[in-house]
Amino acid sequence: MLHTLAVSNYRSLRELAVPLGNLTVVTGANGVGKSSLYRCLRLLSDTANGQLVASLAREGGMPSTLWAGPEKISAGMRQSGRAQGTVRKHPVRLRLGFTSDDFGYAIELGLPPPGASAFSLDPEIKRESIWAGEKLTRHSLLTDRKRNIVQISSDEGAWSDLTTNLPMFESVLTRVADPERAPEVLTLRDRIRSWRFYDHMRADREAPARRPQVGTWTPVLAHDGSDLAACIATIETTDARDPFHAAIADAFPGTEVEVLGETLMQAVVHQPGMLRPLKSAELSEGTLRYLMWAAALSSPYPPELMVLNEPEASLHRDLLPALGRLILRASRQSQIWVVTHSTELAAVLSDAQRAEHHVLTKEMGETKIVGQDLLSTPAWTWPAR
Repeated sequence: MLHTLAVSNYRSLRELAVPLGNLTVVTGANGVGKSSLYRCLRLLSDTANGQLVASLAREGGMPSTLWAGPEKISAGMRQSGRAQGTVRKHPVRLRLGFTSDDFGYAIELGLPPPGASAFSLDPEIKRESIWAGEKLTRHSLLTDRKRNIVQISSDEGAWSDLTTNLPMFESVLTRVADPERAPEVLTLRDRIRSWRFYDHMRADREAPARRPQVGTWTPVLAHDGSDLAACIATIETTDARDPFHAAIADAFPGTEVEVLGETLMQAVVHQPGMLRPLKSAELSEGTLRYLMWAAALSSPYPPELMVLNEPEASLHRDLLPALGRLILRASRQSQIWVVTHSTELAAVLSDAQRAEHHVLTKEMGETKIVGQDLLSTPAWTWPAR
C-alpha cells in the first residue's frame, strides 16, 4: 500500500506531501489542484510504462507544467497577497515520489541545457532513487541514478555501477532489468504498471459500450468502458459474479443485467415492469455509467491501486450512496484514490476505516491541504542533490 505521495513544482503543487489511506478521498473547489494531484499519479504510472516524455509533451512540454510562482513564498508576500520575483538559487526541477510498505521512489526532471537537444521542451531525468522502507536515509538507499549513471548498493554498503549510459529521457524503471543485482527495480515497475485509472468512461450517445463488441476474456474493464459487455460476461464466470449483481440490485432494486451474444456481445438490462430488456444503446448515461463502475470495481483481478476521477459524473444523487458502498467494498481488496466534487459521495466514503479525506485549497496560487500542519504532514526527504 502507498503511504505518501510527494510532489514539487508541478503546476500549482509547489511542495506537497499527501498522506494516503486504504481509501483516499480528495475534494475541493474548481481550480484548487485536484486534477493536478491526480495527474501526478498518472505521471508516475507513465514513468514505469515509458510514456513520461510523451505525457508531458501533451501538456505543452516541461515549461508548461512547472510551478510558475516564486521559488520561495516569503511571509511578506503572504501578508500582502502579492507574489514578487526573487533570485532563483536552485535549478528548476519537477519532482515526484511516493513511499509504500516496502519501497520508496523519487524522480527528478529538468530541462536540457540550451542548445543541447533539438527537443528543448522535453524533460531530462536528472535523478531517480529507490530506497527500502518509508524513510530515505543513506543506509536505506538501494538504487540511485544521477543523470545517465545508475548505481546500486550491496549488502555491505558498497556502491557499484549498474549502467553508465542510460538515456536521459528513459527511466530506470523501463530500461533496467537485473533481477539479481537490482530486484527492487523490477518489483516497483510491475507494481506501478498494475495501477488502474478511470477518468474518461464514455456514456454519451456514441460511446463504444452502447454498440455490440467482439467478446473475449476481459477481467479488467477498459479505461473508457468500451468492453463493458465482455467484462460483465467474464465476471459472470468468476467469484465476482455475486458482488457485481449485488451492486446492481443496491442501485436498481429488481433490476438484472445480462449479456447477449457470443462473438458479438452486448449488455442488456431487465427492469421491473418492462416486457423486454433494454439494450445498452437505450440506457440513460447515468445507468450505463453505473454499470461501468460496477464492472470496474468488481474485477476478479483487483489491482494494488485504483484511481477514480469524478465517479459521480452523470449519476443522479440518489445513486451516490450505492456508488459509495460499491467503492467501499472494492477498497477491501485494493487501495482506492477518489477525486470527487460530490459532498454526498465524500461523506459516505470518509466514514470508512483507514480513510483519508483531503480538502484542497489555494493560497498565493499554491495548492494546500486544509488543516495540514507540521504535525500532520508526512515526513518526506527528497534525495540530496
